[in-house]
Amino acid sequence: MKMILIVEDNTDINNMIYDYLCKKQFECVQAFSGTEALLYLNSSDFDIIILDLMLPGINGNELIEKVKPEIKTPIIILSAKDELDTKVNSLMLGADDYITKPFELEELYARISVQLRKTSQQAPSKCEKYKDLVLSKQKHTIMVKGYDLNLTRQEFKILELLLSKPDKVFSKQEIYDYAWDDYYIGEDKTVNVHISHIRSKIKQYTDDEYIETVWGIGFKLAE
Repeated sequence: MKMILIVEDNTDINNMIYDYLCKKQFECVQAFSGTEALLYLNSSDFDIIILDLMLPGINGNELIEKVKPEIKTPIIILSAKDELDTKVNSLMLGADDYITKPFELEELYARISVQLRKTSQQAPSKCEKYKDLVLSKQKHTIMVKGYDLNLTRQEFKILELLLSKPDKVFSKQEIYDYAWDDYYIGEDKTVNVHISHIRSKIKQYTDDEYIETVWGIGFKLAE
């Protein structure tokens, strides 16, 4: 069971989130100030932190600054502050997502699911090799037969994910969530288009197939 820390000083909102997520089979802990949240974070491990910004004691951004260097737990900001500068500042400090109030519980659940999927995916090692395809995590490059494919950020992320588990078929949703850091809304051609671009770039240097379409499911590395 995944553990979620809910940091929200409004008792009604905190209880509403708590009741909803418990029904979704999460184990939840409630904190009503930044100071209380810090105590919990120093004594327990959590899978997700839902964090308000305007908190008594330590505010949300101060809490991010204190804990982010020490933990990898995804932080989802839930705040009434909708100014662009505020959102950018929180994300730059280390927050992983930002939702403005008022909000729908279903959207919060979707955002939580995205973060959990991302953390469950094993990141590839610094250098991954598959046939003549070589990924360098350090250089942020993927080469085939010694040629740099010059991939865009999303193209690189897609191949990085496929290389992490060559035998696994990844759904479009998994690919989209990983490459775009967003949740998949379905019926989107974006993944197909980017896969096509990757194939075209590989074809410049080899006739070997590297990405296989598994109809009705998604994509995997070709055997």
